[in-house]
Amino acid sequence: MARLLEVRGLHAQYGATKVLHGMDFGVEEGGITTILGANGAGKTTTLRAVCGMVKTQGEIAFAGQRIDGRATESIVRLGVAHVPDGRGTFVDLSVEENLRLGAYTRRDKAEVAADFERMYGYFPRLKERRLQQAGTLSGGEQQMLAVSRALMLRPRLLLLDEPSFGLAPRIVQELFEIFRAINQRDRVSMLVVEQNAALALQLADQAYVLETGRVVISGSAETIRGDEAVRRSYLGY
Repeated sequence: MARLLEVRGLHAQYGATKVLHGMDFGVEEGGITTILGANGAGKTTTLRAVCGMVKTQGEIAFAGQRIDGRATESIVRLGVAHVPDGRGTFVDLSVEENLRLGAYTRRDKAEVAADFERMYGYFPRLKERRLQQAGTLSGGEQQMLAVSRALMLRPRLLLLDEPSFGLAPRIVQELFEIFRAINQRDRVSMLVVEQNAALALQLADQAYVLETGRVVISGSAETIRGDEAVRRSYLGY
């Protein structure tokens, strides 16, 4: 299977502070890759680097095109959508207005309307609250809205940063089942940063474990999930 995202020798920094130190990783076309590691390992910075939001060195290729050095908006237009940690919904706008903003780069009005219904099919609670102000939604509903807004872009690659953070276990399970459905039905590739390693390894097919900005272990999610020494040493379960 071809790689949709290919990253080689990635370095990233904030000012003089270097966070990533020569990372290599990728996401297969139609696949799900997870990046795991302790707080401060560089997981969020990795997603920001792919989106052009931090200073980087190294090669980042998306669908065969180099995207390192491009503006974030240019990367978005190529089909990369980012759901940041903290969700990032527009709290003063309604659910429907948030979704409309997600499709701001699109001109296919009929298909946009169909995608509204598709999102409401995945997340029926959003349809019930479509005229409600986003800031009044529960945490789980805001996460659903953030994911739906990103999907309104019709991305080829969805970047998810800590999607389970702060949510009740039942909501998290529901959300991850929907991620799997979106991946399988819509063929959206995913790069998932997640603190809940057990859950992420159930969802993903490939995994990379970071420690202080370096990949220390990589392989199939199934292999890493079954390696008790790796789980105890690096993943804490």
